[in-house]
Amino acid sequence: MVDDSTRRRAEYSTDASNYRVVPQVVAFPQDPDDVLAALEVTRALGVPLTARGGGTSVAGNAVGTGVVLDFSRHVNRILEIDPDARTARIEPGVIMASLQKAAAPHGLRFGPDPSTQARATLGGMIGNNACGPRAVAYGRTADNVLALDVVDGTGRRFEAGAGPGALDVVPGLDALVRAHLDVMRTELGRFGRQVSGYSLEHLLPEKGTDLAKALVGTEGTVATLLGATVRLVPVAAAPVLVVLGYPDMPSAADAVPALLAHAPLAIEGMDSRLVDVVRRVRGAAAVPQLPAGGGWLMVEVGGDTLDEALGRAHALAASSGTSAVGLFPPGPEAAAMWRIREDGAGLGGRTPSGEQAWPGFEDSAVPPERLGAYLRELEALMASHAVDGLAYGHFGDGCVHLRLDIPLERSGDPLRAFMTDAATLVASHGGSLSGEHGDGRARSELLPVMYSPQAIDLFGAFKDLLDPRDLLNPGVLVRPRPLDADLRRPWARPLLADGHGFSFAHDAGDLTTAVHRCVGVGKCRADSTATGGFMCPSYLATKDEKDSTRGRARVLQELANGTLVTGGWGSPEVHESLDLCLSCKACSSDCPAGVDMAQYKSEVLHRTYRGRRRPITHYLLGWLPRWARLVTGVPGLAALANAALGVRPVAKVVLAGGGMDARRQMVTFARQPFRAWVRAQGRGSVTLTRSARGSERRDDQMLGHNEVESADVRAGERPDDHVLGRPGEGPGGTGTGGRKPQVVLWTDSFSDTLSPSVAQAAVAVLADAGYEVLVPQENACCGLTWITTGQLDGARRRLTHLLGVLGPFAVNGIPIVGLEPSCTAVLRSDLRDLLPDDPRAVAVARETRTLAELLTAPSPIGPGDRWRVPDLSDVTAVVQPHCHHHSVMTWTADRRLLTDAGAQFSALAGCCGLAGNFGMEKGHYEVSVAVAENALLPALRAAGPGDVYLADGFSCRTQADHLAGVQGMHLAELLAAHLPARTPTA
Repeated sequence: MVDDSTRRRAEYSTDASNYRVVPQVVAFPQDPDDVLAALEVTRALGVPLTARGGGTSVAGNAVGTGVVLDFSRHVNRILEIDPDARTARIEPGVIMASLQKAAAPHGLRFGPDPSTQARATLGGMIGNNACGPRAVAYGRTADNVLALDVVDGTGRRFEAGAGPGALDVVPGLDALVRAHLDVMRTELGRFGRQVSGYSLEHLLPEKGTDLAKALVGTEGTVATLLGATVRLVPVAAAPVLVVLGYPDMPSAADAVPALLAHAPLAIEGMDSRLVDVVRRVRGAAAVPQLPAGGGWLMVEVGGDTLDEALGRAHALAASSGTSAVGLFPPGPEAAAMWRIREDGAGLGGRTPSGEQAWPGFEDSAVPPERLGAYLRELEALMASHAVDGLAYGHFGDGCVHLRLDIPLERSGDPLRAFMTDAATLVASHGGSLSGEHGDGRARSELLPVMYSPQAIDLFGAFKDLLDPRDLLNPGVLVRPRPLDADLRRPWARPLLADGHGFSFAHDAGDLTTAVHRCVGVGKCRADSTATGGFMCPSYLATKDEKDSTRGRARVLQELANGTLVTGGWGSPEVHESLDLCLSCKACSSDCPAGVDMAQYKSEVLHRTYRGRRRPITHYLLGWLPRWARLVTGVPGLAALANAALGVRPVAKVVLAGGGMDARRQMVTFARQPFRAWVRAQGRGSVTLTRSARGSERRDDQMLGHNEVESADVRAGERPDDHVLGRPGEGPGGTGTGGRKPQVVLWTDSFSDTLSPSVAQAAVAVLADAGYEVLVPQENACCGLTWITTGQLDGARRRLTHLLGVLGPFAVNGIPIVGLEPSCTAVLRSDLRDLLPDDPRAVAVARETRTLAELLTAPSPIGPGDRWRVPDLSDVTAVVQPHCHHHSVMTWTADRRLLTDAGAQFSALAGCCGLAGNFGMEKGHYEVSVAVAENALLPALRAAGPGDVYLADGFSCRTQADHLAGVQGMHLAELLAAHLPARTPTA
């Protein structure tokens, strides 16, 4: 497939670097023959060609002005794994993690493992000579390549290998090597991570005359890869992670040489400030207990048995020069530490002060014995340029990853100034500008700082032998583009220059700044269902860059640039890109750079349709809480509506006329909404009390809950003591009178009018847990459906009203329990972003809990008491955590509660696919079903006959019902169904 559309070119205009180069065409070859055909056409027309894998290159290696060939989508087969020879034959688009998965049953793996392995392709790793943490033990990609099937710039196809005659496939290459033996022996291959330039030392006779290894790291500038044969290594049987604490990063680096003597599998350095970022963004639970220090070394050692590995770990710790030692055997804590390291590129994309940090000086390397001194001088250099960044990286190889808050908003001059000085510093330590990511557009211009004129000439002569017309990835390595040319950020204009600002209060109120959070690390392209994440569900279904968080961010960045995407907010490119975004918010937590595409989509829809006629679904589905209240508020109307919509031909007409897919089913309205049920429980004995107005108190005699009308309470006022607590009692506390602690059960629109059984069950559970349950009489809608459809003015009005209802409880410290995860997430996140100046928003966000969070907190019953969670040992469940639950609140408390209750369950990763209005809308059905096939539907088909489908999300339960005929259950309903008979206490 060949695509020259504006939107597609926007998606491929950059990789994971600072650079923007718009291609003429993006092509998706189906097989190697397609690649050969594309190469033939570009040679005939004299058009440049750039090969691209996962697009995670940080130096601008995978962008070009002509044709960009994306190998990742189709040319991605593992052709053979030979466990006896310990080799694999692969196509260039194979994802690294896919090869690891295929080799694992044979006890084998590919040695180098960059942090992007879940989305990086082998072709890209070969192009950049990628390494990763375990290159200490297994070497670089070059050290693990045996043969390459390539086509050079002249159209010659050959297999590059090693040994006598290996150079004959390229006329003149043998003579070139013989003429430059001195340069190759003195300037190239001086230490393991010298990746900058061409690694022509492999062509030396004493190095085995290995053309395959010499082509690794050439960044697609001399040949295009069709296939490779690579070496596999045995999987470590029982790796143990040793974490060593030091006062600072240079001190940690000083310890590296002594640790290398223990033959570790990996030695990674990590700044304590990077860990602080993780704690701030993901919570303290995301970081295991670490030894004291301002910087750490993560050292992995292996062994045939766990005892052997632990013995090596203790021996290594004795040589570490520090008493701050932590040992992590294989398990969740070790995995959590490696996740922090894997997300370094994104987490390091923000400085501790919150400034955007950029790649460029991303992976410099020096001999390990020079690393401590180098880091001290690097810190001084950063201070002199007034820039900051979080250092981490492959310290065992002397490789440092660092993103810096260089101000790129207006000019590339600060980048040039720093990079020039930094290159001189690296060279003074005998180092390499690149330690594994290649030079690309970021560093190629600086190669003369590191190499002699003779070496630079040698690189040029090598390029001219294989690509004399300079058509393969031009502007990189040889005859490079200036490092400050083609920068993306300086050309981006503020998207919201109309004085209103970004509707969500972050990123300095500028959507341009927000969308440039995406630096292209590409985690949204990984198989999140295999790694425990949730993004990006539509990309997992389509495998199209258009549907990744990164692809959408690129189009929005082009909107900010204004020269390619020129139609403003209503640009078809923008709306095509956002169309299949489910607004699942998973990117807000799973993306290490903190991209929140759901908010960006809301802003685009808000700006596009503000003051204009909207799609009909915005009025029907976007206003669903309003319609549901109207239908359920009139006695008998819900039953009539359900009966009419239960007639399938009628439902199809309504669905089609409302912009929805006729294959869907209509919702069922509650005949008795939850608040009406509450009133009915009182059998006429309930008196409503207007809080904070001295109105009469109402005695509650039903299930221990009070009903409060709190619309008239202003910010900072305390509701009537007769309602929320007796005189002398602290709000929410048991007080001296022994009254039960109070909790507000906030019934969102879904729980009130569509699924009241959930709220009814929650009343029973909370009462059993020792709470007096307060139910505000007045509706308090969070505006979720207004937010997802971009009706942000309407959302603010609803949230302001909600603060009038819930604010008085929150400011007095009374917890608020939400039942619908998406609505609860609004109160925990979007509320503060949309109403940042209202102090009640902070209070409500702080006091809002999920049911599991409240129930797993210290018991309110009394000192030393704990609520006895019902016995769920007879329950086997398939659990679908809601995307918003995962991304905003985390599912940790729910997992703990179910585990403590003895339930047997499997928690799915990934979205259900309905995602509120998304899956209902016309044009989304196929993708919605495909998303459900990622995890939900296979799990439901595999479930046993008595298994429970547990899903707190109304959408998740609806999707399972529509597509699989499975009735879901909310956590509150599961707990309520298992409540034992409690012995009454005085």
